Order: sequence, then structure tokens, then C-alpha cells
Amino acid sequence: MSGFKSLFKQTFIYGLATVLQRMLSFLLVPLYTTQGVLSSVGEYGKISIIFSWVVILNVILSYGMETAFFRFFNKEEDQNKVIGTSTIALILTSVGFFVLAYLFKSHISILIGIKQEHILLVIWILLCDALVIIPFAWLRAQGKSMRFGILKIVSVIINLGLNIFFLLYLKGWAENSAFLESIYIPNFEINYIFISNLVASAVTLVLMLGFYFKVQYQFDGGLFKKMMRYAFPVLIAGIAFAINETFDRLLLDYLLPEDIAETKIGMYSACYKIAVFMTLFATAYRLGIEPYFFSHANTKNPQKNYALILEFFVAFGSVMLLTIVVFADVLKPYIVRSEAYWEAMWIVPLILIANLCLGIYHNLSVWYKVTDRTKFGAYISVFGAIITLALNFWLIPIMEYRGSAIATLVAYASMMVVSYYYGQKYYPIPYNLKKMSLYLLVSSAFSVISFYVYRENYVVGISLLLVFLLLVVMLEKNQIRQIINSK
Repeated sequence: MSGFKSLFKQTFIYGLATVLQRMLSFLLVPLYTTQGVLSSVGEYGKISIIFSWVVILNVILSYGMETAFFRFFNKEEDQNKVIGTSTIALILTSVGFFVLAYLFKSHISILIGIKQEHILLVIWILLCDALVIIPFAWLRAQGKSMRFGILKIVSVIINLGLNIFFLLYLKGWAENSAFLESIYIPNFEINYIFISNLVASAVTLVLMLGFYFKVQYQFDGGLFKKMMRYAFPVLIAGIAFAINETFDRLLLDYLLPEDIAETKIGMYSACYKIAVFMTLFATAYRLGIEPYFFSHANTKNPQKNYALILEFFVAFGSVMLLTIVVFADVLKPYIVRSEAYWEAMWIVPLILIANLCLGIYHNLSVWYKVTDRTKFGAYISVFGAIITLALNFWLIPIMEYRGSAIATLVAYASMMVVSYYYGQKYYPIPYNLKKMSLYLLVSSAFSVISFYVYRENYVVGISLLLVFLLLVVMLEKNQIRQIINSK
């Protein structure tokens, strides 16, 4: 159990840093949805569309190298060669992408319908973010969680601070300052948002430059081929995951009538952020356990610990799901400030359940990572992407963004089930399926009842939450006691 204490400590530190970083988009929702900050709901829709492309391109530019780095860093005797090979590879591909994107920015603008000025900002952001992938992975592999956390937090503070400055204060302060007047441009809000992001990414890269002076720049072609064979399925899985996570905004833009598309996307994207708590929890958990999975893969009977880790995740995640659903309407004025967005609150329970299923899937994915069967990760993610695309194309014309929410839930739940099936076939882990299924099904059922039947009836909602909490405590009391008493 002492190993679990170490795991939870690592998860907390990585989680705090990453939660704060990913929470940035959540923290900015109240700012962007405050009346008068953006000119319309549709403006937020435009921002969401651009960030959807950013997510997809970030996956392509990392091309699975981060996961391959962890695998071979723990597997190869010469760790410096792993660091050098992966670093050189990412420098070359990142700079190459930037040059090509800059040269063809006008063509890209026409193709995807985004202004050239926004494309320029985005490709600079992508370059900076790609160049810190291996440095951050190295920090995680070395267990330097505090430094990792501080750097991530600094980036969040800069980005958030600049967003607040540009969108809330610059216009007023420019009236009394010649310098600020020179940098203030009316109706420049979207640009200011991406400039804030770029400055934060650039500062993070500067702070990580020390890593590049320490690296032994040795490129091993044979090692690179092995890493790419391992990473390529991860890349395919990542692209498929990006489609599952963000492509619905692009499809809404494509399939809905032009006069309402950006407005509907703005509503959908804003209310989607209420489900970010589940995403943040799952992300923090994944960052903490991924190095643990690899470092313990060759220990005696690691499957037992893997099973217990997932059980804890499902228990905590299910409690979080029901809690957020019960209090969703209490939270919404603090997160999505304008009532103009609230029409899309209908999606919140579905997206929360979907992200819980996704978190379970990430935990289940240990089987194909530690057995080097990463191609299954690609197969499963592509399977999910096909479901996402098919259901979005079918349901969006009928149900608008509601169809996208349903598609997300079906895709992630299907991926979870398929991963469990093949995992038990190739790398059996003694998961307590009955207990985890009970948590997931009961919390989902209680969430649906609370939100769609007794919405804002807090007597019913809180009662359901207390019943579920009692169930979890009763079933997990022995494990909780062991962790508390372990040294």
C-alpha cells in the first residue's frame, strides 16, 4: 500500500499542475461568456472551432513520441540515446511543420475557413508547444514532479493574466496611456486570446531551454525506427481521440445552417466546459499512473495493483459524476455567465458520463501499452472515431448539438467495453467487474433521474448523492483503511 501513497502523491502534484493548465479553458469560460466581452455567442463558437484544430494538430505534431519516450526510457539501457533521438526527431518535425504552414498559410485559410492572422498565431503556438513535449516527458520520467508543476502553473498564470488584461482592462486603461493606446485594437478580442496563449507557450519554452543544453545530441536510426513502430499506433489513436474530443464542433459548423452554426457551437462548447471537472480528474489520474504502469510492468504480479487502481478511479469518478450533475444548475451561473448559452445545459450529464467512460478506458489501456500492442489502441480509437463521425452525421441534422453529445457518450462507452474485452484476452487483469459496473451504472442512473426527471429538486438530488456515497464507503472501507494505515 505504500506504493499507492507514492502514486497518489505523484498524481496530486502532476494533477494539480495539469488540472490548473487544463482548467485554464474552464476558468476562461466565465470571462468569455460575460456579456460585453465577446460581441456574440457566435464569437465564442469561432474560438472553439480554432481550438478544435489546435487539438488535432497538437496530436499530429507529437505523433506518439511522448508515450514512446516513456516506454523506451524504461526499457533501454542507454537512456541518453533515447532522450537525444526523440529530441532531435521532434525538433526537425516541429520546425518543418512550421515552415510549411507559414508558406501555405493563405491556402490553409481558404481550406478551413480561418483568417490568416489567426493561423499565424496558431502555428507559433503549436511550434512552442511541440518543442516542450520531450522536456516535460523527461521531467515526469525523472520524477521531478515539483518542477513540472511549477512550469505548468507559470504558463497558466501568464495565459490567464493576459486574457484578463486584454479583454477586461486594456480598452479602459488605453484611454489614459499612450503606450496602451498603441497596442489596443477595437474588435481584436479573438487575436488577443491567441496572443495570450502564444506568450504563455513561448515563456514556457524559454524556461525549458536548459534541457536542450543538457541533451546529448545523438540520433540512433535503429532506435528511432523502433520508437516509431511503437509510436505510430499511438499517433493513430491520438488522431482518432482528437476526432472524438473536438471534431463535433467542426461537424456542427459543417452540417448546421451557416446563420446558426457558430451560435450553436458557442452554446455547446460553453456548457461542455461544465463537464471539465471529470476530464481534469481523469487527466490527472492518467498522468500519475502512466509512469507507474511502465515502471511496475516487470514487477511480480503487477495486475493486482492495476486492478485496484482502476477500482479507486471508478469509485471516485462516479461520486464526482453524481455530485456535479446534482449541482449543475447551481454551478452554471459561475461558469457560463450569460443565459444566452444555457440552452445547451441538456448535454451536461451525457458529457460527464462520457468522460468517466473515457477515463476508465485510459486506465484499461495499460494492457496494450505494457505488452507493446499499441496497435490495439489505434484500432479501438479508430473504432470510436468511426462511431463519433457516423452518429454526428446522422444526429446533428436531427438534434443539433444534442446529437453530438449522444455520439460522444456512445463512442467512449464503446471504446471502454472493447478495450476491456481485448485486455482480458491478451493481458488478464483481475478487475472487480461487478463492483465497478455497480458504481458506474448506479451513478449514471441517479444522474439521469436527478437531472432529467427531478432537475433542481435538491431534496431528491442530494438524497440520491448521499445514498450513493454510503454505498461506496461501505464497499471500499477496507481498502481505505489499508491506505490510511500503510507506511
